[in-house]
Amino acid sequence: MALAGAGADGLLGAGQSSTAHSRTPAATRIGTLPPAAGTAPAVAVPVAAPTPAPTRIRIPGIGIDSALTDLQVQPDGHLAAPQDPGQVGWWSDGPRPGDPGAAVFVGHLDSLTGPGAFAGLYALRPGDEVSIERADHVRVGFTVQALRQYDKGAFPDADVYATTGAPQLRLITCGGSYDRQQHEYRDNLVVYATLATTPSPTPSPTPSPSASALASPSPSASPSASASPSASTDRSGN
Repeated sequence: MALAGAGADGLLGAGQSSTAHSRTPAATRIGTLPPAAGTAPAVAVPVAAPTPAPTRIRIPGIGIDSALTDLQVQPDGHLAAPQDPGQVGWWSDGPRPGDPGAAVFVGHLDSLTGPGAFAGLYALRPGDEVSIERADHVRVGFTVQALRQYDKGAFPDADVYATTGAPQLRLITCGGSYDRQQHEYRDNLVVYATLATTPSPTPSPTPSPSASALASPSPSASPSASASPSASTDRSGN
């Protein structure tokens, strides 16, 4: 509320003296004064610890048991693909498995030397299981719900790289015909999976020797996708 007039005189009625208004009224004590400015104790605001990063992916139905490598969005706005065609990568700046949004995993379809890590992705069907192991040895389970193939020029970025909503999973590889001039596949295959289980401790935190061996083949291909990765070119770089 604004007050008419300026200074002490402006708060007084005409013909009244400041003496009449200087009398102290009966003391009123209601409530508690807030701390003086600058002396309020620090308020502890609980901050949830970040969800541990995923370290391994297992897809029993197609024989995948692989360590993971981090992938980031490149300056051109596309998500990088693993340098090693036999390895699986995950969008490390995106949602983590079990957190809201879609955790994104990428693998090559093939390479000059043979099948890539996600060569068998096309064989997955609704109901198949995908298991992600995190750095804290907790396992998060997902169930495949759908597979979709998209032309890279019409890739649904906002849907695939969702950063909000229920915890989900996306598995991406290349597909369609091969463009020999551009040296890339024309399409991408996306597998959609939803959270199936409450994260639980992994029975054995130590991967088997044979599983470890699967995570280190040879290099190839390049990527694409966006920070929320963007459309065009190779979305998974397989």
